[in-house]
Amino acid sequence: MTEWSKDERMLSIATAGSPQELKGRRTACQQALLEQLNVIPIEEWVSKVNAMHDLIAAAAVNICEAQMKEAGYGPPPCAYSFIVFGSAGRQESTLWSDQDNGLIVGGEPDNVKLTYFTAFGELLSDVLEAVGYEKCEGRVMCSEPLWRKTLPEWKEQLNSWMSQLEWEPIRYLIIASDMRHVAGSAELSAEWREAFHAGFVGNDKLTTAVLRNTVRHKATLNLLGQVLTERFGDYAGGFDVKYGVYIPLVNIVRHLALLNAVKDSSTLKRLARLEVLGEYEYLQEIREAFLTALRMRVNTPHTVQDGLLLSSDYISENDLKNKQLVSELRESLLLVRRLHRALQRQLRSAERRQS
Repeated sequence: MTEWSKDERMLSIATAGSPQELKGRRTACQQALLEQLNVIPIEEWVSKVNAMHDLIAAAAVNICEAQMKEAGYGPPPCAYSFIVFGSAGRQESTLWSDQDNGLIVGGEPDNVKLTYFTAFGELLSDVLEAVGYEKCEGRVMCSEPLWRKTLPEWKEQLNSWMSQLEWEPIRYLIIASDMRHVAGSAELSAEWREAFHAGFVGNDKLTTAVLRNTVRHKATLNLLGQVLTERFGDYAGGFDVKYGVYIPLVNIVRHLALLNAVKDSSTLKRLARLEVLGEYEYLQEIREAFLTALRMRVNTPHTVQDGLLLSSDYISENDLKNKQLVSELRESLLLVRRLHRALQRQLRSAERRQS
């Protein structure tokens, strides 16, 4: 298959006229991407995967607008923005990532907007599910009122999360920190982002609260520095690469980014911005470990169901017999442990100052 035909498959996504057609073009495109896995650099491959997801999301938005007109709702009553969070927000989605998204609606709330965008958000989430994106177990979706608001309501919500400083609102705020614009009004997304970052300026208690959430993670190495695998259940003998190494690195870099007013959402872009500051010595080590985590995550065993990929994000017990893989994993986990211990010391120091 030529590079031109792969690009053509990617571009064909934009012209899909129905969820079924969009799903078919997605499966064709992801097959071409699978052929490139472990052939091109991992950061380039992940970038291509996420470019595909963005095209699909934008096409789904267009399909929903057309279906809303057919259903008698007419065109959108105002400007709006479709935004993504989680791995999609960081441009780190796998081929099996689920939904993490929201809507920003322009202007003050009113009944016309409420009626239209309630129906639109629910329809869009359903269309994305039909295209192959499972609904988020945590309900971070544009079908949910918490993640579908007018811009003034969003600003009020962000302020509320920032003022409470408890585990749950800070968890929501951390999710929000990875927001990225995908379709609709880029101006609304930019104003949302400015409001978000303004809340962190000079707010030591807020950054400490984020740090408190950041330092919690599951144990991944024993006292001898050996990799801890799952003891029971369906993945006994395997290793949870997503929550064991990938998410801890994402969390550490996010914390540093928020601390230094870095507005990028991608982990690699955050690292690049932090490197320019020249204040941290270990950023290259983090970058290498993060790329290792990305590569391991996209190579976890997967199954195909109705043309779509499913994975547990666990490295299998059999793959853990590969000595080089285990050595790379262990090095990354040792770095995570070292960084977490440093952050825990920072947290204790910050809490003493603020008590």
